[in-house]
Amino acid sequence: MSVQDHAVLIIGAGFAGLGMAIRLQQDGIDDFAILERADAVGGTWRDNRYPGCACDVPSHLYSYSFEPNPHWTRAYAPWHEIRDYLEHCVRKYRLSPHLRFGAALHEARWDAAAGRWQVLTTDGRRYSAPVLIAGLGGLSNPALPRIDGMERFAGPSVHSAAWPDRLDLTGRRVAVIGTGASAIQLVPQLAAQAAHVDLYQRTPAWVLPKADRALHGWERRLFARWPLTQRLARLASYWQHEARAFPLLKRPQWLRVAEATARRHLARQISDPSLRTRLTPDYTLGCKRVLLSNDYYPALARPNVELVTDAIREITPHGVVTTDGRERAADVLVWCTGFRVQGRLPAGTVVGRDGQDLRNAWEHANQAYLGSSVAGFPNFFLLTGPNTGLGHSSMLLMIESQLAYIGDALRTLRERGLRSAEVRREVQDTYNEELQRRLAGTAWASGCHSWYLDRNGRNTVIWPGYTFGFRRRTRHFDAAAYRLEPSPR
Repeated sequence: MSVQDHAVLIIGAGFAGLGMAIRLQQDGIDDFAILERADAVGGTWRDNRYPGCACDVPSHLYSYSFEPNPHWTRAYAPWHEIRDYLEHCVRKYRLSPHLRFGAALHEARWDAAAGRWQVLTTDGRRYSAPVLIAGLGGLSNPALPRIDGMERFAGPSVHSAAWPDRLDLTGRRVAVIGTGASAIQLVPQLAAQAAHVDLYQRTPAWVLPKADRALHGWERRLFARWPLTQRLARLASYWQHEARAFPLLKRPQWLRVAEATARRHLARQISDPSLRTRLTPDYTLGCKRVLLSNDYYPALARPNVELVTDAIREITPHGVVTTDGRERAADVLVWCTGFRVQGRLPAGTVVGRDGQDLRNAWEHANQAYLGSSVAGFPNFFLLTGPNTGLGHSSMLLMIESQLAYIGDALRTLRERGLRSAEVRREVQDTYNEELQRRLAGTAWASGCHSWYLDRNGRNTVIWPGYTFGFRRRTRHFDAAAYRLEPSPR
């Protein structure tokens, strides 16, 4: 099969990958391809379509700054509106000719002699480009726990990130395993439909009220006619969320105020003292992901819902057995167990200079420089890479900062006539040492176990600062931090 040559290859067609494609066009680069493993764009907002699925960041912040959407119907957008927004961006910016669907990455290997990345997808297609940009997304690969008997369950077993289009739960007994961000949205919907719901909780979450509401027609018309009003609304929301970072970063003890709000929210909606106790966390708010919901607690108070806090021992063909020996019958298993954020790529997926495998480079910890580049991997850039996650605001802010940084890196390569740029190992190491020092005194290091931490207890997910601090550091490509190779004459 012939090789398709391009100037840039982008992996993934979610917010990160599509944003990168738009940035390339703005910079005058039109020779690129977007490799997407699925058959449609949208990333996590294509895959997560369970009942009740919605964003937990305000709509005006959860969109590209250069492409505001005046048509959001709610303060917090439902999943299908976000998916529709991304499809709108594909149409407006004419990205369809650049999309390659069904093209899951099998192998990307740096060819030092040619100064190009040679890429093979699982469907057998081959691509080549001097620059490879990975927008794989941290919330893209569902995680399932290892529980004895899972494979023996006789009924439907579904993960929240792979919800079937036609799953009728009317009159059925449903076992929901996990109480994270997807569960608090999904359980109220299931409780209204199923005959009975058993919710298996390992650790309770801090839940705050969600300031969600329908946006009035006059508001949408106002935003459409006078875009400045929407920009002002976005700016106000931005600074409101940035203010939330201060206690997480500098004064974790101040989070007791938010904890008091969460406790009042729980007390107002759950009258049973025993149930309230089991729903009250024993760790600092913010150490794990803070959840937002107005209908989660009322759903747990329904007579057809039981909160189960005993650990699961095994799955049987017809139910779930906890460590106390009790089996609860189930017709359907629903896994709300999140994603393999800390998971590593299979061996041989991304191979850099001198045969260095990214899996081995991240053996002890996922590390990058500015979440964007990795020592040993020339002309390889990451979007939403290690330590770019947020606990207080929209990931679109981080993504756009990276788009500017990578865009400037490519401009530097062109203008200086460079063959490649590879971050220096000592620069990457110094940067990551700084990150870990800054994380040490934050709420995320207050003692709980979360998916922010890898198996060695190292936080490789969260950015320990404000989004404007990251924006400042990524405003320009810092060529001095890189080993630059000139193009052969």
